[in-house]
Amino acid sequence: MGKASRDKRDIYYRKAKEEGWRARSAFKLLQIDEEFNIFEGVKRVVDLCAAPGSWSQVLSRKLYLPAKLSPDSRESNPPLIVAVDLQPMAPIEGVIQVQGDITNARTAEVVIRHFDGCKADLVVCDGAPDVTGLHDMDEFVQSQLILAGLTIVTHILRKGGKFIAKIFRGKDTSLLYCQLKLFFPKVTFAKPKSSRNSSIEAFAVCEDYSPPEGFSEKDLYRLLKEVGSPSGADNLDCSSAWLEGPNKVYIPFLACGDLSGYDSDRSYPLPQVAEGTYKSLDPVQPPIAPPYKRALELKKAANQGIRELGNLSIDSS
Repeated sequence: MGKASRDKRDIYYRKAKEEGWRARSAFKLLQIDEEFNIFEGVKRVVDLCAAPGSWSQVLSRKLYLPAKLSPDSRESNPPLIVAVDLQPMAPIEGVIQVQGDITNARTAEVVIRHFDGCKADLVVCDGAPDVTGLHDMDEFVQSQLILAGLTIVTHILRKGGKFIAKIFRGKDTSLLYCQLKLFFPKVTFAKPKSSRNSSIEAFAVCEDYSPPEGFSEKDLYRLLKEVGSPSGADNLDCSSAWLEGPNKVYIPFLACGDLSGYDSDRSYPLPQVAEGTYKSLDPVQPPIAPPYKRALELKKAANQGIRELGNLSIDSS
């Protein structure tokens, strides 16, 4: 499939390049903010699983750059943005990069050190595993990634803070919802307009971080396990009784973004230009260290070897 046909197929793919976003996923965070106003009053924010950096770009443009350009910028400290990923990514203005594992407590310590000992107002996570197409499997692995994100959230998020994370909807979504409700009184599953209807993707918008009284980060696994156990947790407002029968929980679900705006599943014609021919734009920022880089180098070397061998046989004749 050529570049032009890809552009015609996906309006958000095209608009992302036109507006300078590294990926179309930037629109998802923008539309979540339109609905939930998640950036209000935020001075410290963490972007988990940040590469290639489209959500960090949104944070920079919505938080850091307005504060930097403000007439009062010299008197006040600009918002701090920390991006965490195992992979390196190209720099973004106002974003501090931490190359680390979100399941490691040391990563949390590094983040808090960048905040001078303070905690974050907002944590966002657009991470996802490589999908298999087996929805039950993908949903399970994604829920484990979210719980890994929750592990670091319990270390770095201040009380009253917000947590936004990608989820895959499925038959066990109620369990994940109840686990998140242990720590956030208000949890909504949101579907941005820029997220394809054909995708099982949605986003958990968790507000007002309030860990259980006496909570220790070491107890996280035990609490999460109790929610899914047959007996549930008697002393908590979530239990496995929420998940089945007449008590089955119905999860608040909200479509966000301009519902009359662009449809992510529809094909749109390419824009008319004066020259009469549409030119596809190059990616805003190609990956600087993709996991497949070594494979590309080996393939290139192999192709060069074949060409050199061909030249040798022609010369020798």
